[in-house]
Amino acid sequence: MTKARRYISEGLGTALLLAVVVGSGIMAERLAGGNLAIALLANALATGTGLIALILMFGGISGAHFNPVVSLSEAWQKNMPASEVLPYIGMQVCGAFIGVAAAHLMFDLPVFFASQHMRTGMSQWWSEFIATFGLIAVIISCSRSRPGVTPFAVAAYITAAYWFTASTSFANPAVTLARAASNTFAGIRPVDAPGFIIAQLLGATAATLLFEWLYPKTGTQIQSAN
Repeated sequence: MTKARRYISEGLGTALLLAVVVGSGIMAERLAGGNLAIALLANALATGTGLIALILMFGGISGAHFNPVVSLSEAWQKNMPASEVLPYIGMQVCGAFIGVAAAHLMFDLPVFFASQHMRTGMSQWWSEFIATFGLIAVIISCSRSRPGVTPFAVAAYITAAYWFTASTSFANPAVTLARAASNTFAGIRPVDAPGFIIAQLLGATAATLLFEWLYPKTGTQIQSAN
């Protein structure tokens, strides 16, 4: 695939992911009648099922990262050229904001408006560390052992992490930045975003180091990566 196709794939995939996350959050909040458990369940199920479709749709073009920490981890493992990391991240961040805008416009909301949803403190940061650690762990372990199930495993993990983490599992710096521009169910205050992103980077680093050791590349995987 050409670089242009890979970059557009990452931007479009991330935009659609954010449209799913934010749009389903808005719809869930409106229909749940104040029941936050029902709203979170609907948001989690929509995100998980949407993620399966998007990974299957774009995985063969760009790898369907949709996430800066995934791209950084893949480059660390030498699964992609280091020179492509910044373009990937740039397209992911741009795509994330486009997806938020698309969701807002579908529900007659301002294109962007800063979130007032407070998400801060040690429990929230630790949750993001765990959420991101698990995401990278799932990607590395499944892609090196049973690559065909990776889209389903990733989506299943993210759906579960909506419920077992206090932060509802952002696990993605591009998603975090874009959701700061959405004062909806899925939002996060802009001032709280840096803490989430630092925790995500640390979680991704720890998982990449550990799971590179737990799942060493076979000769075939090394050859295909090169």
